[in-house]
Amino acid sequence: MPTVNGTMATDRPERYAKQLVSHWSKRGPVTEEDGATVQRWETGQVLRLTPTEGVLEVEITVAEGDDAARFAQVVKEHLERFGPRDELDVVWHV
Repeated sequence: MPTVNGTMATDRPERYAKQLVSHWSKRGPVTEEDGATVQRWETGQVLRLTPTEGVLEVEITVAEGDDAARFAQVVKEHLERFGPRDELDVVWHV
């Protein structure tokens, strides 16, 4: 399963993690696992958001054959749209 990891600098990582999974609440169940908010979409994607000091760590996983880059772009666009005043920027570590 392809996985992409990234980070987003913010002084409110918990807020943005909660906001994103709330926005996508109908996509699949959300759990708390080892300090991370994890959402498993019914279509197979997994989104793991881990708030740390000054950073939201973002990990996305898709099923084999799915477009990880496209899903990563969708996640990036949504997170950045939630905080225009904070000038958020998700940086993917490829």
